[in-house]
Amino acid sequence: MARSRSTDTSAPSGKAGRGPASGPPGRGSKGATAVGAGATAAKTGRTRKAKVGKDGQPKVSRLTKMKNQAGMIGQAYKMTYRNDPKLPWVMLIAFVVVAAVVELIGILLSSPFLFLPIAILLGLLAALIVFGRRAQSTAYRQVEGQPGAASWVLEGMRGDWRVTSGAAGNRELDAVHRVLGRPGIVLVGEGNPQRVRSLVAQEKRRIAKVVGDTPIYDVTVGDGEGQVPLKKLSAHVMKLPRNLSGAEVNSLGKRMAALGGARMPVPGGPLPGGKQMSVSQRQVRRR
Repeated sequence: MARSRSTDTSAPSGKAGRGPASGPPGRGSKGATAVGAGATAAKTGRTRKAKVGKDGQPKVSRLTKMKNQAGMIGQAYKMTYRNDPKLPWVMLIAFVVVAAVVELIGILLSSPFLFLPIAILLGLLAALIVFGRRAQSTAYRQVEGQPGAASWVLEGMRGDWRVTSGAAGNRELDAVHRVLGRPGIVLVGEGNPQRVRSLVAQEKRRIAKVVGDTPIYDVTVGDGEGQVPLKKLSAHVMKLPRNLSGAEVNSLGKRMAALGGARMPVPGGPLPGGKQMSVSQRQVRRR
């Protein structure tokens, strides 16, 4: 296709067509420059386009990502501090103790200044670890006993875990969540132990027709005998033996899709005090 040419006629050569040849440039000269730049850009075909990632969304700069992460960590700190006023003091003690031990090693090796940056970095790392643990404990205390708490914990597990919240349930808000992963199928029940036991048995019979010889585990959340506490649920599930390969998990996932999704409305997360858990607390808990 031939390039389109401008059809604008050239301005007259007289004074009416242009400003004074001498003198400071005014608005007219700036406009002419802008028009000239636009025409040049149109001729060269160079236009600035926003960078797009693999997911089709505009890419975010690293600085913006760091600001977002810092904001989420700050939000998580404020929410944790409300329920754990001792948090800053515990973090400070962890920092001082670790930094002092590392610096003492440096003094014994006659290299105190060499070990000083290492001491500071390790002290900050220790403070962050303490913060993550305290934030996790605070989050578990807030959600424990709330409907959907087990689902909230399962969805935060690392790795390829495919969680179906509320695969079975009743009007009393007892629920069974289905987890598909390398161990096989894990049915996690929360609510009244007696009612949950029957719900788990029904769900196990329902999916046994589809999964064949795939192992099916059942877990009941609670503090009673034979139950798994909420704060240990993710660790318990992740420690189950790996019985399937990645390809087998994908194949089983396609067969499980025939069963459909959730059959009862379960909150996306527990509602302690009438408020949804924040994204920042989920991210801190995953770390």
